[in-house]
Amino acid sequence: MSTISKDPKERAMTEHCIDACNSLLRGEISAVETYGQAIDKYAEEPEIAILIRIQSEHQKADELLRDNILEMHGVPQTESGAWGATAKAIQAAANFFGESSAIRSLQQGEELGQSAYEAALDDDQVLPECKTMIRDQLLPMVNEHITRLENLNESASKSASKR
Repeated sequence: MSTISKDPKERAMTEHCIDACNSLLRGEISAVETYGQAIDKYAEEPEIAILIRIQSEHQKADELLRDNILEMHGVPQTESGAWGATAKAIQAAANFFGESSAIRSLQQGEELGQSAYEAALDDDQVLPECKTMIRDQLLPMVNEHITRLENLNESASKSASKR
């Protein structure tokens, strides 16, 4: 584990990075909760395996961010906060309007996560080690989620048009 820097500038940068990672962590917590809602709603649908896999990958991202925050001697967030409440409300409404709408809502959440990770990469005060984790592990995962959800949305749209 790393030691706490006595240099005020380094410590400030570490604190900023902890805050940035906690913000990303709140997004991951929200994603796990939101996918849980969609999984509950569409438990009988064939696409459920994909949603479960994505939720599991968000749980992995949650763990990576928590471990990273702890390594920097920070305190990881435990709740999604207002962002999560908003995401759950949007997902509940989308679930009401059908599978295609729900999948599109999940995709929009992934796109918000993608933007948050890209913003962290552009932030000069986020530590290089954190940027490596984001660039090599977290952002590729989110990009893959977007592709999977786009494919699911196309499938759901085709199924709906055949009915």
